[in-house]
Amino acid sequence: MGTSRGKTLFLSVGEPSGDQHAGRLIRELRRHDGNLRFRGFGGPVMSEAGCEIDHDLTRLAVVGLVEVLPKLREFFRLADAAEELFRRGDVDGVLLVDFPGFNWHIAKRAKKYGLPVHYYLPPQLWAWGGWRVRKLRRSVDHVMSVLRLEQRWYDEHQVPNTYVGHPFFDAVAEQPLDDRLLERLTPEPGRGQRSVAVLPGSRDHEVHQNFPLMLDAMRRIAARHPDVRFLLGAHRDAHALWCRDRLHEQDRGLPVEIFVGRTSEVIEACECAMMVSGSVSLELLARGKPAAVIYRVGRILHTYARLMVNVKSITLVNLMAGRAIFPEMVSVGRPEPGIEFLERSVCAMLEDRFYYDSLVEQLAELRASQGSPGGIARAAAVLLDQFGWTGLDRPQLESVTDGQRKAAA
Repeated sequence: MGTSRGKTLFLSVGEPSGDQHAGRLIRELRRHDGNLRFRGFGGPVMSEAGCEIDHDLTRLAVVGLVEVLPKLREFFRLADAAEELFRRGDVDGVLLVDFPGFNWHIAKRAKKYGLPVHYYLPPQLWAWGGWRVRKLRRSVDHVMSVLRLEQRWYDEHQVPNTYVGHPFFDAVAEQPLDDRLLERLTPEPGRGQRSVAVLPGSRDHEVHQNFPLMLDAMRRIAARHPDVRFLLGAHRDAHALWCRDRLHEQDRGLPVEIFVGRTSEVIEACECAMMVSGSVSLELLARGKPAAVIYRVGRILHTYARLMVNVKSITLVNLMAGRAIFPEMVSVGRPEPGIEFLERSVCAMLEDRFYYDSLVEQLAELRASQGSPGGIARAAAVLLDQFGWTGLDRPQLESVTDGQRKAAA
């Protein structure tokens, strides 16, 4: 056990997936030191883990200037509230999780009062906005890298960091599946029935922009493959209701079931998937399920991204592999090309067994090299050691990360 006495860690977490990972990290930190206290901005999973939530920041998750502007006043109000905590000395350290647009402000204000700042699931500067590494060096003491390509990039740019592995693989390994639901969803051998997962994203704007394309693709796939049923994994009840409201009279016979909070069972039961680009691709990797990936954006954001993005893929699995395992597309303008892409890609997986088996084999190889659980435990150990709140042996931690770096070389 650690040696801290009532230390308080402030967390700032703005994404639903970050809320889940931070909740697991809080539980692991408590296992090391039951005296630690947690408060800050996050979501319901963090709250259940014992974090005092000053504001549910996951409800404000946005992407792009157009979506950010209406909420700027709220973001600054929250940053001011955090700074007041820092000023009063109510916080002993700060942990940022994802959400860089807002978390830059939290980091800057924390450093103003001499607080140690660490970043978990750090901004993907290796993908876009690499010039911001100077800002990160000024305002963040240490980064916990979750991808090997990320760790190498931060090393090259002389940012103190430790590779810990991606927490999504812990989430998959620890996630208890509903066996009864899984039994109902899994096609019986010899029945000829097949399942395709539909994963429209975890943010409101992702669902609203991408699901209409997915629905049209589902209609076309169903016409070609009457034996296929669709399992839609919604992140929230509101998303499920919104998707259900898009179903028209003509869709009365469309074989689709909608589930809330059952994405793991949906993925486990499916043969393949269509998904919105996001970290859920890592669960598809962990469960060995191929997917077609789409992300629909407006023209302004797309033009900006083309100027700023430094990587050739929008899918984490493809970036980890260094090649395109999952077919992917950025949809801009007319929706028809995106609908055709989803139909073509999913049908290829359903119709070409050699192609499908090749994708599954590539996923297995990638999972063996980069998809092991244990990232949460490593992150907790590194974080406590960095803050000096535990008696963990530093050389032991270094031996772990050194071994991982050698394996990645």
